[in-house]
Amino acid sequence: MKPLFRLVTAVCIFGSFAEAQTSRQALMPNGIVVHYDTPKTAETFAGMFTEGRVYGRLRSNNFYFRWRTEDTKHAIQYVGAAGGSFVFDSGRYRGFDFGVGLYASQAFFDDGNDPIAAIKPGKDTLSRYDYVNTGTKAMGVMGQAWLRYGGRAGSLTFGRQLVDTFYTKSNDTKMIPNTFDGLVGDIKALPHTDIKLAYLYEEKLRDHTQGHAPLMYGDANSSSHLYPQWSENDDSAMHRGLTYTALKAAGKPTHAPLIVGDIQNTSIEHLKLLGAFYVVPELLSQIMLEGRYTVDLGGITVTPALRYIRQFDLGAGEVGGASYTGNTTGYDDPDSLESQMIGARLVVKTGMYRCNLAYTHVFDEADLVTPWRGFPTGGYTRSMGIYNWRANTSSYRFEIKRNANGTGIYKDLFIQASVLYVDTDEGKKVSYHMQDEIYYYAGFVQNVPSLPSLQWKLRLGFAQFLDPDTSDYDYLDSRFELNYLF
Repeated sequence: MKPLFRLVTAVCIFGSFAEAQTSRQALMPNGIVVHYDTPKTAETFAGMFTEGRVYGRLRSNNFYFRWRTEDTKHAIQYVGAAGGSFVFDSGRYRGFDFGVGLYASQAFFDDGNDPIAAIKPGKDTLSRYDYVNTGTKAMGVMGQAWLRYGGRAGSLTFGRQLVDTFYTKSNDTKMIPNTFDGLVGDIKALPHTDIKLAYLYEEKLRDHTQGHAPLMYGDANSSSHLYPQWSENDDSAMHRGLTYTALKAAGKPTHAPLIVGDIQNTSIEHLKLLGAFYVVPELLSQIMLEGRYTVDLGGITVTPALRYIRQFDLGAGEVGGASYTGNTTGYDDPDSLESQMIGARLVVKTGMYRCNLAYTHVFDEADLVTPWRGFPTGGYTRSMGIYNWRANTSSYRFEIKRNANGTGIYKDLFIQASVLYVDTDEGKKVSYHMQDEIYYYAGFVQNVPSLPSLQWKLRLGFAQFLDPDTSDYDYLDSRFELNYLF
């Protein structure tokens, strides 16, 4: 309970300012911070600093992960962490502004009972690579350092920044956000249309202190230190066949950039059209198309939606194979990453309730590769901790939300609950993850009434595998988070 105690102590110090600071910023359930007290336009260069704003955050995250049966490879885990951030956004002078964000995290866990290689959701509270090589359980990073120029028609932002698109997310649900180094353009010159384009040279995952290639898995030839596989992109959805050595041997770039784009159009009343793409040159690309149509039935709105994803193999399949785990048993073409996904959902809103019934299916071709915290089944059948975009996987989910809002301040308890059924292709059995399962999820968020700047969040997920031979791998994933914004 040390992380919790330290955060509460810090909150007491800043608590006297809570009422004045309530509306400066807020935290959405997906981890995105919303700023309400924004910087002003500066009349001079010095005014960029005086008209700027500093946003502070203290946070604690606690993870309890329990397997139905514990053994040497499946340990019951408790991981805690305390930390925070300071972000400065400058005032805008002659179209220019800039921002800097400093983030820190200190993890707490029993090294003897919880070996670092076995830790699951709590792993993002520290850098595993730094820990095995230096022994540190702390991270301190510059998570943001950007310069922007913009006007009414849009903006260009250069440097390290949060990039939230369909395929890339800051995903700030642990201690430090996922960030990217590159150039991002927002275009708003077209009526009823928003466009975002980005050229991202490097990524820094949530549990990393250094930037790394967006689509390359480390190995002994990329780093001489211990556990080199943790030095590069080691996201849970990363393709582990795209190693430094394999890419080098195939004549492929080992540090290829990630190019992404989003477009949203609302020209037709009640219809929202979305498109997205990514390209990693000489390796892989994807496109996503989605349409949402809203019908108002008087007090009830009904929104059906369809999503289609197509993955194009630009050479990565021959290097790493059709499966991102490296085991291509059961794949018709083991050397191709060509694949597709379809999804459908129906969202019904009435009063304080929002219901979402959704279906996704990945074709029996190859796994979808999207290791930048943007999930292809997100908003449809993605639940906490579930990766359901392997080849020939169908998923069905029913979700209900109560007291959802767009402000990030929850005076009334926000509740999100869902039941997900994942139907996998057991012919591609490479681990217990390729078994049919039912996943139960419940999440709760509320701002403390007497201290609105303090928000607590509890998330619970239980996985039940339907094959009796894998029932020992049933697990409970519980996460409790406190955030104090000032």
